[in-house]
Amino acid sequence: MRHSENHGRLRRWSYLDKFGCQYGLFSDGQVYLLFLTVYLQEGCKREEMEDAMQIVHYGNLSASTVLIQPVDDHDLEEMETELNEIRKQGKADFQLIAVKVDNWNQDLSPWEASAVFGSEGFGDGAGELLQFLLGQCVDRRKTYYIGGYSLAGLFSLWAAYQTDIFAGVAAVSPSVWFPGFIEYMKEHEIKSETVYLSLGDREEKTRNSVMSQVGNCIRMGYGWLIEHGINCNLEWNQGNHFREPDIRIAKAFAWVMEGK
Repeated sequence: MRHSENHGRLRRWSYLDKFGCQYGLFSDGQVYLLFLTVYLQEGCKREEMEDAMQIVHYGNLSASTVLIQPVDDHDLEEMETELNEIRKQGKADFQLIAVKVDNWNQDLSPWEASAVFGSEGFGDGAGELLQFLLGQCVDRRKTYYIGGYSLAGLFSLWAAYQTDIFAGVAAVSPSVWFPGFIEYMKEHEIKSETVYLSLGDREEKTRNSVMSQVGNCIRMGYGWLIEHGINCNLEWNQGNHFREPDIRIAKAFAWVMEGK
Protein backbone atom coordinates (compact mmCIF):
# COMPACT_ATOMS: atom_id res chain seq x y z
CA MET A 1 0.00 0.00 0.00
CA ARG A 2 1.49 3.33 -1.10
CA HIS A 3 0.86 6.64 0.64
CA SER A 4 1.96 10.21 -0.09
CA GLU A 5 1.57 13.36 1.98
CA ASN A 6 2.94 16.90 2.23
CA HIS A 7 4.25 18.68 5.34
CA GLY A 8 5.04 22.21 4.18
CA ARG A 9 8.16 21.94 2.00
CA LEU A 10 8.71 18.38 3.18
CA ARG A 11 7.17 15.57 1.14
CA ARG A 12 6.86 11.99 2.38
CA TRP A 13 6.31 8.81 0.42
CA SER A 14 5.72 5.52 2.20
CA TYR A 15 4.99 1.92 1.31
CA LEU A 16 3.68 -0.81 3.59
CA ASP A 17 4.60 -4.31 2.48
CA LYS A 18 2.81 -7.58 3.23
CA PHE A 19 5.14 -8.30 6.16
CA GLY A 20 4.15 -5.11 8.01
CA CYS A 21 7.37 -3.24 7.23
CA GLN A 22 6.94 0.37 6.23
CA TYR A 23 9.53 1.86 3.89
CA GLY A 24 9.62 5.50 2.95
CA LEU A 25 11.40 8.58 1.76
CA PHE A 26 11.37 12.13 3.03
CA SER A 27 12.46 14.92 0.71
CA ASP A 28 12.53 18.71 0.71
CA GLY A 29 13.82 18.74 -2.85
CA GLN A 30 17.45 18.73 -1.78
CA VAL A 31 17.86 16.24 1.05
CA TYR A 32 16.51 12.70 0.90
CA LEU A 33 16.08 10.59 4.03
CA LEU A 34 15.27 6.91 3.80
CA PHE A 35 13.33 5.40 6.68
CA LEU A 36 12.06 2.00 7.67
CA THR A 37 9.54 1.22 10.37
CA VAL A 38 9.37 -2.38 11.54
CA TYR A 39 6.39 -3.44 13.63
CA LEU A 40 7.62 -5.88 16.22
CA GLN A 41 4.48 -7.57 17.49
CA GLU A 42 3.86 -10.59 15.33
CA GLY A 43 0.30 -11.75 14.83
CA CYS A 44 -1.20 -8.32 15.52
CA LYS A 45 -3.06 -6.10 13.12
CA ARG A 46 -1.11 -3.05 12.04
CA GLU A 47 -3.50 -0.62 13.75
CA GLU A 48 -3.07 -2.53 17.01
CA MET A 49 0.72 -2.39 17.01
CA GLU A 50 1.97 0.07 19.58
CA ASP A 51 5.64 -0.89 19.57
CA ALA A 52 7.54 0.11 16.44
CA MET A 53 11.19 0.52 15.51
CA GLN A 54 11.86 3.42 13.19
CA ILE A 55 15.09 3.68 11.23
CA VAL A 56 16.25 6.85 9.47
CA HIS A 57 19.22 6.82 7.08
CA TYR A 58 21.35 9.95 6.65
CA GLY A 59 24.30 10.75 4.45
CA ASN A 60 25.69 8.67 1.61
CA LEU A 61 23.76 5.39 1.48
CA SER A 62 26.57 3.73 -0.50
CA ALA A 63 29.40 4.88 1.80
CA SER A 64 31.77 2.23 3.12
CA THR A 65 31.63 3.78 6.61
CA VAL A 66 28.39 3.29 8.55
CA LEU A 67 27.53 4.84 11.91
CA ILE A 68 24.85 3.15 14.03
CA GLN A 69 23.15 5.31 16.67
CA PRO A 70 20.18 4.56 18.95
CA VAL A 71 18.25 7.83 19.33
CA ASP A 72 15.17 9.45 20.80
CA ASP A 73 12.96 12.23 19.43
CA HIS A 74 15.28 14.98 20.67
CA ASP A 75 18.29 13.35 19.01
CA LEU A 76 16.42 13.23 15.70
CA GLU A 77 15.59 16.94 16.00
CA GLU A 78 19.28 17.75 16.41
CA MET A 79 20.55 15.29 13.80
CA GLU A 80 21.40 17.87 11.14
CA THR A 81 23.65 19.69 13.60
CA GLU A 82 25.37 16.42 14.44
CA LEU A 83 25.90 15.51 10.79
CA ASN A 84 27.26 18.95 9.92
CA GLU A 85 29.64 18.81 12.86
CA ILE A 86 30.99 15.42 11.74
CA ARG A 87 31.52 16.83 8.24
CA LYS A 88 33.32 19.88 9.67
CA GLN A 89 35.87 17.53 11.14
CA GLY A 90 36.65 16.18 7.67
CA LYS A 91 34.39 13.13 7.67
CA ALA A 92 32.26 13.71 4.60
CA ASP A 93 31.65 10.23 3.19
CA PHE A 94 29.61 8.21 5.67
CA GLN A 95 26.14 6.89 6.29
CA LEU A 96 24.45 7.29 9.66
CA ILE A 97 21.64 4.93 10.63
CA ALA A 98 19.54 6.39 13.43
CA VAL A 99 17.35 3.85 15.21
CA LYS A 100 14.59 5.42 17.28
CA VAL A 101 14.18 3.76 20.68
CA ASP A 102 10.97 4.61 22.54
CA ASN A 103 11.55 2.77 25.83
CA TRP A 104 15.13 3.54 26.81
CA ASN A 105 15.06 1.94 30.25
CA GLN A 106 13.86 -1.33 28.73
CA ASP A 107 15.52 -1.53 25.33
CA LEU A 108 18.96 -0.12 26.15
CA SER A 109 19.53 -1.89 29.47
CA PRO A 110 21.75 -5.02 29.44
CA TRP A 111 20.10 -6.51 32.51
CA GLU A 112 17.39 -5.69 35.01
CA ALA A 113 18.13 -3.18 37.74
CA SER A 114 16.16 -1.20 40.28
CA ALA A 115 15.17 2.40 39.66
CA VAL A 116 17.99 4.89 40.18
CA PHE A 117 15.92 8.02 39.64
CA GLY A 118 12.15 8.26 39.65
CA SER A 119 10.16 5.05 39.98
CA GLU A 120 10.92 3.29 36.69
CA GLY A 121 13.42 0.46 36.87
CA PHE A 122 15.55 -0.99 34.08
CA GLY A 123 14.70 -3.95 31.88
CA ASP A 124 16.88 -6.36 29.94
CA GLY A 125 15.99 -5.57 26.34
CA ALA A 126 19.49 -4.71 25.09
CA GLY A 127 20.03 -8.17 23.63
CA GLU A 128 16.94 -7.94 21.42
CA LEU A 129 17.82 -4.44 20.27
CA LEU A 130 21.36 -5.49 19.42
CA GLN A 131 20.08 -8.35 17.28
CA PHE A 132 17.89 -5.87 15.45
CA LEU A 133 20.85 -3.53 14.87
CA LEU A 134 23.04 -6.35 13.62
CA GLY A 135 20.47 -6.80 10.88
CA GLN A 136 21.63 -3.40 9.60
CA CYS A 137 25.27 -4.54 9.49
CA VAL A 138 25.14 -7.36 6.97
CA ASP A 139 27.52 -5.96 4.33
CA ARG A 140 30.94 -7.11 5.50
CA ARG A 141 32.63 -4.87 2.94
CA LYS A 142 31.63 -1.90 5.08
CA THR A 143 33.06 -0.65 8.38
CA TYR A 144 30.57 -0.16 11.18
CA TYR A 145 30.79 2.05 14.25
CA ILE A 146 28.27 2.29 17.06
CA GLY A 147 27.65 5.21 19.35
CA GLY A 148 25.14 6.90 21.56
CA TYR A 149 24.48 9.35 24.35
CA SER A 150 23.65 8.62 27.98
CA LEU A 151 22.00 5.19 28.30
CA ALA A 152 22.53 4.72 24.53
CA GLY A 153 26.23 5.26 25.21
CA LEU A 154 26.17 2.51 27.82
CA PHE A 155 24.36 0.25 25.36
CA SER A 156 26.97 0.96 22.67
CA LEU A 157 29.79 0.10 25.04
CA TRP A 158 28.03 -3.10 26.12
CA ALA A 159 27.36 -4.05 22.49
CA ALA A 160 31.11 -4.01 21.83
CA TYR A 161 31.46 -6.86 24.32
CA GLN A 162 28.91 -8.97 22.43
CA THR A 163 30.14 -8.76 18.83
CA ASP A 164 33.23 -7.83 16.82
CA ILE A 165 31.21 -6.19 14.02
CA PHE A 166 31.90 -2.68 15.37
CA ALA A 167 35.33 -1.25 14.59
CA GLY A 168 34.85 1.47 17.18
CA VAL A 169 32.54 2.72 19.94
CA ALA A 170 31.52 6.32 20.60
CA ALA A 171 30.17 6.27 24.17
CA VAL A 172 29.25 9.84 25.08
CA SER A 173 28.27 10.59 28.67
CA PRO A 174 27.56 6.87 29.02
CA SER A 175 25.57 5.68 32.02
CA VAL A 176 28.48 3.65 33.37
CA TRP A 177 27.03 4.15 36.85
CA PHE A 178 24.60 1.38 35.80
CA PRO A 179 24.65 -1.24 38.59
CA GLY A 180 27.26 -3.91 37.91
CA PHE A 181 28.54 -2.51 34.63
CA ILE A 182 32.14 -1.74 35.61
CA GLU A 183 32.42 -5.21 37.10
CA TYR A 184 31.08 -6.58 33.81
CA MET A 185 33.77 -4.70 31.89
CA LYS A 186 36.48 -6.23 34.05
CA GLU A 187 35.15 -9.76 33.73
CA HIS A 188 34.68 -9.79 29.95
CA GLU A 189 36.73 -9.02 26.85
CA ILE A 190 35.75 -6.11 24.64
CA LYS A 191 35.73 -6.92 20.92
CA SER A 192 36.22 -3.42 19.48
CA GLU A 193 39.71 -2.00 19.13
CA THR A 194 38.82 1.69 19.45
CA VAL A 195 36.70 3.32 22.17
CA TYR A 196 35.91 6.98 22.77
CA LEU A 197 34.56 7.95 26.19
CA SER A 198 33.50 11.38 27.36
CA LEU A 199 31.79 12.99 30.30
CA GLY A 200 30.71 16.48 31.27
CA ASP A 201 32.86 17.88 34.06
CA ARG A 202 29.76 18.59 36.18
CA GLU A 203 27.99 15.27 35.69
CA GLU A 204 29.33 13.67 38.86
CA LYS A 205 28.23 16.69 40.90
CA THR A 206 24.78 15.36 41.74
CA ARG A 207 23.00 14.42 44.95
CA ASN A 208 21.93 11.07 43.49
CA SER A 209 24.17 8.57 45.28
CA VAL A 210 24.35 6.16 42.32
CA MET A 211 24.73 8.65 39.49
CA SER A 212 27.33 10.66 41.42
CA GLN A 213 29.69 7.70 40.92
CA VAL A 214 29.72 8.20 37.14
CA GLY A 215 33.08 10.01 37.26
CA ASN A 216 34.78 7.29 39.28
CA CYS A 217 33.19 4.62 37.09
CA ILE A 218 34.32 6.14 33.81
CA ARG A 219 37.85 6.63 35.14
CA MET A 220 37.98 2.97 36.18
CA GLY A 221 36.54 1.82 32.87
CA TYR A 222 38.99 3.94 30.91
CA GLY A 223 41.93 2.69 32.95
CA TRP A 224 40.87 -0.91 32.44
CA LEU A 225 40.58 -0.50 28.66
CA ILE A 226 43.98 1.23 28.41
CA GLU A 227 45.59 -1.46 30.56
CA HIS A 228 44.30 -4.10 28.15
CA GLY A 229 45.64 -2.43 25.04
CA ILE A 230 42.48 -0.78 23.70
CA ASN A 231 42.91 2.43 21.71
CA CYS A 232 40.83 4.54 24.07
CA ASN A 233 40.31 8.23 24.71
CA LEU A 234 38.58 9.85 27.69
CA GLU A 235 37.55 13.45 27.11
CA TRP A 236 36.08 15.79 29.68
CA ASN A 237 33.59 18.28 28.28
CA GLN A 238 32.48 21.46 29.97
CA GLY A 239 29.06 21.42 31.56
CA ASN A 240 26.49 18.97 32.78
CA HIS A 241 24.90 15.91 31.17
CA PHE A 242 22.57 17.88 28.92
CA ARG A 243 24.96 20.36 27.34
CA GLU A 244 25.42 20.09 23.54
CA PRO A 245 24.81 16.35 23.14
CA ASP A 246 24.75 16.67 19.34
CA ILE A 247 28.19 18.33 19.25
CA ARG A 248 29.62 15.83 21.72
CA ILE A 249 28.41 12.75 19.82
CA ALA A 250 29.66 14.20 16.53
CA LYS A 251 33.10 14.72 18.03
CA ALA A 252 33.06 11.15 19.31
CA PHE A 253 32.13 9.60 15.97
CA ALA A 254 34.78 11.67 14.18
CA TRP A 255 37.41 10.45 16.65
CA VAL A 256 36.62 6.75 16.33
CA MET A 257 36.46 6.96 12.53
CA GLU A 258 39.93 8.47 12.55
CA GLY A 259 41.09 6.04 15.21
CA LYS A 260 42.69 8.83 17.23
